[in-house]
Amino acid sequence: MTWLWTTEEMIAAMAGRPVGTLPEGVTGISIDSRSVAPGEAFFAIKGDRVDGHDYASYAMANGAALLVVAEAKLPALGRLTVPMIVVEDVLAALRRLGSAARARSGAKIVAVTGSVGKTTTKEMLRAVLSPSGSLHASVASFNNHWGVPVTLARMPRETDFGIFEIGMNHPGEIRPLVQLVRPHVAIITNIAGAHMGNFNSIEEIAAAKAEIFDGVTPDGHAILNRDNEQYEFLEKAARAAHVPHIHSFGQHEAADFQLAEFVGQAESSTAWVSLDGEPAELAIGVPGRHIAENALAALCVASIVGADLNLAIAALQDLKAVKGRGQRHRLALPGGAFTLIDDSYNANPASMRAAISVLAAATPEGEGRRIAVLGDMLEMGEHAEKVHAELADPILAAGIEHVWLAGPEMQALKAALPENVETVYCAATEELARFALGAIHPGDVLVVKSSLGTGFGKIVAALLDKYPAFSDTDR
Repeated sequence: MTWLWTTEEMIAAMAGRPVGTLPEGVTGISIDSRSVAPGEAFFAIKGDRVDGHDYASYAMANGAALLVVAEAKLPALGRLTVPMIVVEDVLAALRRLGSAARARSGAKIVAVTGSVGKTTTKEMLRAVLSPSGSLHASVASFNNHWGVPVTLARMPRETDFGIFEIGMNHPGEIRPLVQLVRPHVAIITNIAGAHMGNFNSIEEIAAAKAEIFDGVTPDGHAILNRDNEQYEFLEKAARAAHVPHIHSFGQHEAADFQLAEFVGQAESSTAWVSLDGEPAELAIGVPGRHIAENALAALCVASIVGADLNLAIAALQDLKAVKGRGQRHRLALPGGAFTLIDDSYNANPASMRAAISVLAAATPEGEGRRIAVLGDMLEMGEHAEKVHAELADPILAAGIEHVWLAGPEMQALKAALPENVETVYCAATEELARFALGAIHPGDVLVVKSSLGTGFGKIVAALLDKYPAFSDTDR
């Protein structure tokens, strides 16, 4: 049996106290009693809403090999006759185990942050590095104070490449996470007005993202978006943090990895690029200029960590959009089919514009329409009315004539759109979902885009539930 961790290693790393007859080792790490797999260790983390200790019995019933619990909670678990490692604080113990995973690893470690494109770039890195070695990457958006330690603790010792997404909502959140990860390569995809309600300016957001440089290894690398207005600030921040190697990507003529020409198709794109002075043509399986730019960042990583660049370029052709982040569905309805672009996971002004651009490049069939289904961008604070109204400009520039809106903040966009744009507004997400179910026509292309907290995933789920996948046999 190959253990992820032996119990002796776990006890030593976490300064834990064994209780009961512990197994020799565990095959994985879980913090969710519902999905814990047989043989895994269940960490009973106390979160903002739930306490994992309340679900310890469920974890054992689902096959957990042992529990990691807090000393203070032990009396309440007295009736559980199961193997346990008892620690002072479960989340702190998980961080120590993550630190031990990083210390024992010989992998090349990459950390990704940015206002937009973190998860997409992480998945792109997974695609381009996988052909060159064993790879470990965070699942979903495990990018916060518990997601990063979990991902680290799950990293097998024989990993060649480790990829970590690091997020934040407030200043000071990235620094402790990146000091845990200690990446050889740090990427900042972009700086934009995300979480503006928690910051006074874009510059403050850039400063918070620049915390990622504080954990880069002494011989490490920073990769920055040369097209972003905060590039010079970030470059100075990287140098101040003593990052010795700084690389850039983008359309800017001074970018090390440069996008020279781009042709977007409905479901893919082609880019002609210069990779540190070497010309190349990229066929990318996902549409969008922003995707092509992030592909350059991924190829820059591949060149730094010694991956096979030809295999990395070839892997881009098979790239698929992530659920909630541009994933496409071709769905059947009487008289034909329509295309649903699910970009419902999150939204800020920059990613909204990117989604509108993707919709503009799509080609409806027959009498079909391009429809932007948009919901509130959250955490915009005092800037909310302004940034929502400003979405009218890219919508009009893209020639989109059908806009369906929901949420209180989207009233500003409704007011900013002219009469020639057919606009539907609903106060609640559920109301818009009901409207959408009966308003789809054959040939339509819809993009659904909003912040996660608005629940726009319900609109996607409703459409997927009512309309089956379309196949050529439906013609």
